[in-house]
Amino acid sequence: MPTYDYECTKCGHSFEAFHSMAAEPVAKCPECRGKVRRLIGTGAGILFKGSGFYQTDYRSTDYTKAATADKPKETTAKKDEKSASKKDAKKAQ
Repeated sequence: MPTYDYECTKCGHSFEAFHSMAAEPVAKCPECRGKVRRLIGTGAGILFKGSGFYQTDYRSTDYTKAATADKPKETTAKKDEKSASKKDAKKAQ
């Protein structure tokens, strides 16, 4: 539910009211019972912290299993090439 800002036209008292958008706006000042007008607010700032804000945060386990199954698997020949190149790099140092 939003918070609305009001200002009394009679005494100038400013206050906030917390009510739903479907509810009737406040009509009388709580201080002097004069007529009030609703002010245009700036709105609230939104902060996106933590998980749950990205499309991938809500992926099902079935989806992640299928995604890992679709990845190409390394063959033993490629693994041997990688380990050999690492050994060569260490020897060169």
